[in-house]
Amino acid sequence: MGDKWTLLIVRDLLSGPRRFVELQRVLPGISTEQLRSRLNRMVADGMLTRKRYREVPPRVDYELTQRSRELAPVLGELARWGYEWAWSPPRVSERVDLGAIFRLIPGLMNGSTSPSGTIDLEVTDSPTGSPTVYRVTMTGDGAEISEGSDDTAEATVAGSMAGWVRALGPIGERDGLRVSGNAPFAGTLLDLLSLGQGREAAMEPARDLESAAGQRA
Repeated sequence: MGDKWTLLIVRDLLSGPRRFVELQRVLPGISTEQLRSRLNRMVADGMLTRKRYREVPPRVDYELTQRSRELAPVLGELARWGYEWAWSPPRVSERVDLGAIFRLIPGLMNGSTSPSGTIDLEVTDSPTGSPTVYRVTMTGDGAEISEGSDDTAEATVAGSMAGWVRALGPIGERDGLRVSGNAPFAGTLLDLLSLGQGREAAMEPARDLESAAGQRA
């Protein structure tokens, strides 16, 4: 699990099976050979299944096994640590991968008590050029994530990439999000996420040290 890319591949398959080219798209920076080698190793280790379809061109889907799915809470805790200690407003040259954040929801909500139902999270200006929708199915004691929608969700939360970044960050500004349908239900999910909650207080000692260092300088 300590090998580079393994946990990121698990994260990006939490929302369902993907083809090789789809994994390349959501994992910028990985080479074709690196991805092929890592997937082969994960299949051999029983972490992934590989399903081939008789299509032209050939199609191969990779999917998590149960042993890999049980890593979701580990990913969630690692992510929450990052949100608490490393989240900051993105620089001009930086892009926040909202899809990667949403795919972590099963781990972030593992064991959380919540009402059951479905909520669609929509990014209105995704890099693909058209809105991207992530469906969260809340099960009462956790959540599942998938991509796409059939317009049957009990609530929808939509916003631009910038609006989502502000809402999920330490400040938690939700003015850039639009909620339709069951608003209290949608608010429950957003409250449970609260990715950056507490980081401001946690960072106060570090700020004090930085301030003291600046004064000494």
